[in-house]
Amino acid sequence: MSRSPGVPTTQLPPPAVRSTTSGWRDPRLWVGVAIVAVSVVAGGRLLAAADDTVQVWAVSAEMGPGDRVGEPDLVPHRVRFGDDDDLAGYFTVDDELPADLELTRAVGAGELLPRGAVGTVGESGSLELPISVDPALVPASVRSGSVVSVYLSVPRPAGAVGAAEAGSAPAGLLLEEATVVDAPAAGSGLATGGRRQLVLAVAEPDVARYFEAVGAVADPVLTVVRRG
Repeated sequence: MSRSPGVPTTQLPPPAVRSTTSGWRDPRLWVGVAIVAVSVVAGGRLLAAADDTVQVWAVSAEMGPGDRVGEPDLVPHRVRFGDDDDLAGYFTVDDELPADLELTRAVGAGELLPRGAVGTVGESGSLELPISVDPALVPASVRSGSVVSVYLSVPRPAGAVGAAEAGSAPAGLLLEEATVVDAPAAGSGLATGGRRQLVLAVAEPDVARYFEAVGAVADPVLTVVRRG
């Protein structure tokens, strides 16, 4: 059919448009950001509280009285101390080490360096004592810097009555925790008769006792035991 002239055409209403909020203005976005930020801060504080360890110095190899100590001899270890008084007994990696630091007692490899085990050069009061021993009675691992103990035994006379008619009487501790200053190999010319010479750093009172004990025996037998 043809439309009659003068009759208005029915107009359809425009489609409804739903108002939207920009993404950055959405409150849910900011709530999520706030939750993430709080989680990060709380996690960081928790980790910081859990890592309450301190780096302190430990010796990298066994050392003994009279040995000079410097940073090349030390390695950092991370340790947790119960209180500040315990920490005060050791050197932290942030401490400035004195240039003339010297051990006054033996310290094992990997052991933390206590402040009570060091002093200034000469404070240890040690002397260098040369001893001559049978190479079979010295561990092959003994070298300069090793910490050793020396035992003295007395040879039994031939025909002695007892379970051991030959050999030596039970050993007695003669020197304890002495530091090897020098340890030439057997046959290097520094010891005679195929024996091995060791030069030990020994406290002065122990040197006197050593000569007293060895001098009282006709044929003393020395046995060296390496610490550690």
